[in-house]
Formats: sequence, structure tokens, C-alpha cells
Amino acid sequence: MYAIIETGGKQIKVEKGQEIYIEKVAGETDEVVTFNRVLFVGGEDVKVGVPFVEGATVTGTVVKQGRAKKITVFKYKPKKNYHKKQGHRQPYTKIVIDGINL
Repeated sequence: MYAIIETGGKQIKVEKGQEIYIEKVAGETDEVVTFNRVLFVGGEDVKVGVPFVEGATVTGTVVKQGRAKKITVFKYKPKKNYHKKQGHRQPYTKIVIDGINL
């Protein structure tokens, strides 16, 4: 059984026991989070939401909060003596999916 959930403006396919990295979600380590924006549930019987599946939830446990590798943002305009260098580290949350509930 698998489900497609929406979190952080992205759609993610999840299965029980899977580790996923998503946009930062509030919660401490070992805390249980629930996703109620379930778009699709697949397996033996398929349920498609319009836009979300009624009563379906996905639960997971927060493993860690972290920040991704640094990316460099460099803005430059030729012949105008303008350049700007900036770094960015995107925060993320690592979650292990515990179950899909209908």
C-alpha cells in the first residue's frame, strides 16, 4: 500500500517504513506528525481524492531536523558594476513513515 501526500508545496509518494526528506515541519526528534492532505491511496483498492481523500491520514516519526548543503547564489549585471554573492542552506526534516490510515 502506498499514498501520495502533499507537504511543503510538493507531492510525495510514500510507503510504510520509508524515510523521506521534506521541507521543514515543526516537531522535535521522535515526535509523531500526521499528514491529512492525502491525494491518492493505492494498493488493493484505489482511492483518488477530489482534491483530498476523506478520512485518510499518513503518520510518521521525525528522525531529525537539519539543513541541506550550501548553495551559492550569484547575481551579476554586466557593465553596471553590480554583483552580489550570497549563500543559502535550506532547512529540512527527515521522517520515517509509520502507517497509512483510511
